[in-house]
Amino acid sequence: MTGHDHDHHHHDHDHSELSETELRVRALETVLTEKGYVEPAALDVLIETYETKVGPRNGARVIAKAWADPAYRARLIADATPAIAELGYAGRQGEHIVAVENTERQHNMVVCTLCSCYPWSVLGLPPVWYKSAPYRSRAVIDPRGVLRDFGFELPPETEIRVWDSTAEIRYLVVPMRPRGTDGWSEEQLAELVTRDSMIGTGLARPPGHADP
Repeated sequence: MTGHDHDHHHHDHDHSELSETELRVRALETVLTEKGYVEPAALDVLIETYETKVGPRNGARVIAKAWADPAYRARLIADATPAIAELGYAGRQGEHIVAVENTERQHNMVVCTLCSCYPWSVLGLPPVWYKSAPYRSRAVIDPRGVLRDFGFELPPETEIRVWDSTAEIRYLVVPMRPRGTDGWSEEQLAELVTRDSMIGTGLARPPGHADP
């Protein structure tokens, strides 16, 4: 596993299943719901939208630009934080991001073994499974098994590197660009980028999933 010593893992939250922030949000949600100010179903839709659509679209734009623009890709790999900021994505939980690139020889996967550190500025809210104890432990012990659980298997000759996020450093996976996308615009390429492919638990969509 690649990452940073968690002896210096200075989180601003505890390592329980729910962080202090999440507990406060739950408490606020309960109060607002009881007073009739919000509908729980509406909140669920909002959270799901930010987890799966709005947030990951930022990262998809970053990846699409890296695929289409070799100079930008070089800047992203060399120093991801300012490269991402070029596109307007910065802020808390995204102060120091490292981009790791998938190749035929190496596949990268991201985990936070102690809690749920995650690059919010490009991926939105972390999915529930990312915060779960089974994922946090199995990603380190049996990454190939985890990838099989997510529906794909890599060739045995492909090395898997697991990167351990911390409060100081978060990782963004640059998935391999799908074949058959030569000449595609950044907007078209972004439609092929999935949230899971930027965590390393998935692959980019094949061209058939978007109109060229």
